[in-house]
Amino acid sequence: KEGNTLYITGSKIKRVGKLIDANESGSTIRFMIPIALVNNEPITFTGKNHLVKRPLDSYYEIFDRLGISYNHPLDAYLPLEVNGGLKFGVYEMRGDISSQFITGLLYALPLLDGNSTIKITTNLESKSYIDLTLDILSKFGIEIENNQYKEFIIKGNQKFKPFDYTVEGDYSQSAFFLVAGALGNDVKLLAMNEFSYQGDKKIIQDMIDFGCDIIADKDTLVCESKELVGATIDFAQSPDLGPALTVLASVAKGTSNFINAARLRIKECDRITCMRIELEKMGAKISETFDAMEIVGVEQLHGAVIDSHNDHRVAMAIAMAATIANSEVKILNAGGQSIKI
Repeated sequence: KEGNTLYITGSKIKRVGKLIDANESGSTIRFMIPIALVNNEPITFTGKNHLVKRPLDSYYEIFDRLGISYNHPLDAYLPLEVNGGLKFGVYEMRGDISSQFITGLLYALPLLDGNSTIKITTNLESKSYIDLTLDILSKFGIEIENNQYKEFIIKGNQKFKPFDYTVEGDYSQSAFFLVAGALGNDVKLLAMNEFSYQGDKKIIQDMIDFGCDIIADKDTLVCESKELVGATIDFAQSPDLGPALTVLASVAKGTSNFINAARLRIKECDRITCMRIELEKMGAKISETFDAMEIVGVEQLHGAVIDSHNDHRVAMAIAMAATIANSEVKILNAGGQSIKI
C-alpha cells in the first residue's frame, strides 16, 4: 500500500512509511522483519486475528543479543515496535520452529556491510523451503554457502541483480485440488514444475501412499479417484499439507496415522484440534495427541455447519470434504463471510 512500501534496488532498501501490516500472513511478517531492519530506522509491524499470537521469539532473541530496542504487548507478539537495525555477524537460530525466520535473514543479511553466518542450533525442519530460498536468491545474484544445513555463510555488500522469473505453481495449494480429484472430482492442475524445490511437492508421494494414481504430463497434474487406503504420513517437513490430508484420511479405508505434526498447532489456528473438531461434525473419527493424529476412515461424511477458525487452509480443506458430503455444508468465518456448498 502507498506509505507502507519497501523498495529494494541493488544493495539499497528505501522505506516509505513506518508501518508494515501483515494482516493474517505469518510468512509475510517473518520475512519482512529482517528485511525492514536492514535500515536502522524505527518501524512498527502489525497484523490481525491469530497472527498477533503467532510466535516471534526467534527474532526477539536476536534483538536481545544485538541490543535492538523493541516493544510489544505483554499478552501478544503484535503490534511490534522496533528501533534499531541488523548488524553483520553470527546469528544463532533454532531450526525446528519455522524455516521462515531463516528465510527472512537469508534475504536481509547479504545487504549488510560485512559477512554474516547463520548457525542452526537444532535439527532443521522444512529444509526444502531453505533450498527454495537459496535457489531464488542465487537467480537474483546472491551467493550463500550452505554447510550441510548446519550453518549458512553469507558475504556482505552483495547486490540483487535483475532476473526474469516465472512463478511456478504452488504445491501447497495443489494439495486441496489433488484431494478433490481423489474424492471423485474432475480436476487438472496446470503450471506444476516437476523439478521444483518446494517441500510440499511431497503431496504427490503422500497421495500415492493413500492409493491414488497421480498422472503427470509435462506441467500438468491429475489425481484419479481410486479406492483410498489408510497411510502413515510424516509432517516434519511439510506441515501445511495437514488439513487437506486429514480430509482424505477421513474417508480412506482403514486407519491413518499422522506423525511429527506438532507444528500444525502453531499455524493460523491449531490445525490438529480444529480439523478434528470440524470433521467430527461431519462424522469423521479422529483422535489426537500433541504431535500426532489417528484417523479411522468412514464411508460417508455428513453435512454440517463448520467453523473455519479464520484459517484459509481449514476452509479449503472442508470445502473439498463438502463435495462428497450427503447434504449441505456451511463454512463460517471464511474470508469474512459464510459459504454454502
